[in-house]
Amino acid sequence: MLEGTYKHTIDAKGRLFIPADLREKLGFSFRVTLGYPHTGLKKKCLAAFPDVTWDKIQAKYDAMPRREKNKMRMLFAYSKTYELDSQGRILLPQNIRDEAELKKEVAIVGAGDNVEIWDADVWDKIYELESNQENIASIYDELDF
Repeated sequence: MLEGTYKHTIDAKGRLFIPADLREKLGFSFRVTLGYPHTGLKKKCLAAFPDVTWDKIQAKYDAMPRREKNKMRMLFAYSKTYELDSQGRILLPQNIRDEAELKKEVAIVGAGDNVEIWDADVWDKIYELESNQENIASIYDELDF
């Protein structure tokens, strides 16, 4: 389970530090692509997937008819395998940072089977919208607690 929220900066060279407990679960190399947008704010993020999760995505994709595969084009167009450097960082190219509207400060958020990488200001707005008691209670209800 990938969990927790961490704030870090993207340095001038485009490198992003991945926190140690997330690195342990993501592995030395993992896949990063566009994440699921927050439709309420019309904002995008990046998503990092451990190989085992990405393999499941790939298997589902392989089983789809061609017309369905075309819908997944952008997921694969921005997908790349990243490897951690000796200091636990990945190098995010400018085009993918631009696509996800990432500035210098980012929030790295565990999301169960993947990690989301949000612009920190956007994440603060999402947190404000979603961390109310009513929403938390509905989550517990959905999980049948």
